[in-house]
Amino acid sequence: MTMKKFDRQTDSRNPQAPDMNLRLGRAASALFVTLLAAGCASMNGLSIQASMDSANKLAAQKSLAEAAISAAAWPAKDWWHSFNDPQLDQLMNEALAGSPTLKVAAARTRKALAFADVTKAALSLQVNGSASSTRERFSERGLFPPPLGGNWSTVNELQVTLDWEIDFWGKNRAAYESAMGQARAAEVEAYAARLALSTSIAQTYVQLQRAYLQLDVAQANLRDREHIYALTRDRNSAGIESRLGLRQAEAALPATREQIVQLQETIQLSRNQIAALLGQGPDRGLAITRPANEALGPVALPSSVPAELLGRRPDLIAQRWRVEAAQKDIASAKAEFYPNVNLAAFIGVQSLGGAGFLTAASRMMGAGPAVTLPIFDAGRLRGNLAGKNADYDVAVEQYNQTLADAMREVVDQLASFKSVDEQRVQQREALATAQEAYDLALLRYREGIGNYLEVLSAEAPLLAQQSLDAELRSRQLALSIELIRALGGGFDDNAVAMAALH
Repeated sequence: MTMKKFDRQTDSRNPQAPDMNLRLGRAASALFVTLLAAGCASMNGLSIQASMDSANKLAAQKSLAEAAISAAAWPAKDWWHSFNDPQLDQLMNEALAGSPTLKVAAARTRKALAFADVTKAALSLQVNGSASSTRERFSERGLFPPPLGGNWSTVNELQVTLDWEIDFWGKNRAAYESAMGQARAAEVEAYAARLALSTSIAQTYVQLQRAYLQLDVAQANLRDREHIYALTRDRNSAGIESRLGLRQAEAALPATREQIVQLQETIQLSRNQIAALLGQGPDRGLAITRPANEALGPVALPSSVPAELLGRRPDLIAQRWRVEAAQKDIASAKAEFYPNVNLAAFIGVQSLGGAGFLTAASRMMGAGPAVTLPIFDAGRLRGNLAGKNADYDVAVEQYNQTLADAMREVVDQLASFKSVDEQRVQQREALATAQEAYDLALLRYREGIGNYLEVLSAEAPLLAQQSLDAELRSRQLALSIELIRALGGGFDDNAVAMAALH
């Protein structure tokens, strides 16, 4: 709608004309505004329902009260160096440099950033060029009369178009910010993939160490049983041991050798798994030697865990970005309820036939606004906004659940550490007692005042405690790794700058 403004002194023929034109202009403006208000679809009754939890809202003071809260530093980015194992350091370096898993995560980040570039283009002026040359026979009964009608000719056109959508309501800006939020989330998830990969390698490495420790127990047990079998054979030859005792001593040997073979299989499978995590073939696993037996020191929890955990866990940061992206999607969906204004212009040359194609007489140009107004869309806009609201609610509740899981994981590891520490105290006493009982039974058997049944009875608890000792040593390392993962594994939100600066 176009309105003209007249000056009162410019029309002396009709003194009432300016007032009449002014009233008509005001009426037209009021009508236009009324049409805008009536045409816009209603957002009444549509709103979000979820709200984000804070870390302090999750009660954890009592659960953390018995933990070794101190000024301990948060895990470093290269936290595995604390294991003092050069081979593990080398494996981590190989994985972080060439793992397909991390390359996939990096590609997803690049894809998200590329999509953000696509949405950002809507904020700028769009300029396009086109050229065409069409050989055409014109109808004798069409728009062009003879001599063009009924004959062949060539229509040439060269044109540049300019298009700019005026983002009055921030729809395109919100869409771009949403895409950037998704890109930031993808970038942080790449850090989460790095943490998941490094902890998986470390945990598999601990499994490898556990298998070696159990193998030590089995091989020592085999040597003892071979010694007992030789002693039993001598006693049987001397007539002071029955044939039953000899067969029992002999039967223990294959079972122990079978256990050794099983542990050797576990070692090979662990090597293969580490090689696969590195993105390499099983031959790489053959070069992996026995892990070092260095254990970590006492576990100390950094202060202010609940509050600082929000900035240390990459999964929490990524989900928070997804919440913000969903919020921007809602803003973009709301902007679609309002009129859209687009400015377009074109300039170029056009001619019928080749003569004078690039002359001033062939020029053409035009410009003007285009306004689109949603009047009746059968509920499409309301449905879209309701869906965006639901997406936001989903993202918020996923964040809340991730936060709850993060706190649970920290407390779980601390509870398990406490349990393992107590188990080790009891296990050491039980191991010492079982070793003493076994030594006495073996001494009595060697001196000929005991029987093989006493040796078997003393051997069973000793083997159980030796196996438990290897298990608890390995579990301490595994829990250390899990606590490092639960605390974010050295992730620093301030280091994530690529998407933020994009």
